[in-house]
Amino acid sequence: MPPKTPPPSSAATRAARDRVVQFSIFLRNKVGAFLDVVRLLQEHQVNVLGTTIEPSADTAIVRVIVSDPDAVEGIFHLHSIPYSTWHLIVVELKEAAHFGEVLTALLAAEVNIYGAYALLTRPNDNAALALHVEDNECAVSVLNGSGFTILSQDDLSR
Repeated sequence: MPPKTPPPSSAATRAARDRVVQFSIFLRNKVGAFLDVVRLLQEHQVNVLGTTIEPSADTAIVRVIVSDPDAVEGIFHLHSIPYSTWHLIVVELKEAAHFGEVLTALLAAEVNIYGAYALLTRPNDNAALALHVEDNECAVSVLNGSGFTILSQDDLSR
């Protein structure tokens, strides 16, 4: 009899819930394409919490953070919407001046930033910044050590 796989630890389960998922959606560059996706998500009670768009001549890559990543994967599969996912970190900014401090802390730790955008939602009534970085674990450690609060998917989905 093969050995049983142990159930995930509560720490592993919490870590999975903590991860903020970004979806990169590949859309034709046409009027209303993004609105169609947003309406589809809203039909399933899913909200877009943050977004950025990279347009090109024929297509656009729309990056979104949503309120229910598990539901979105199912919705995208069902509707044949091409996408990829990436785990981001989201840092809470209590003041606009903290933006520079976040960048300074990451620079000091030599953590490369691949992308960043502000969220549409304001958890805890503060601004939130989504960061796609080279090393999530290092960035979280550095930012926590610098006094910043890292927000989880659960924090954003409330």
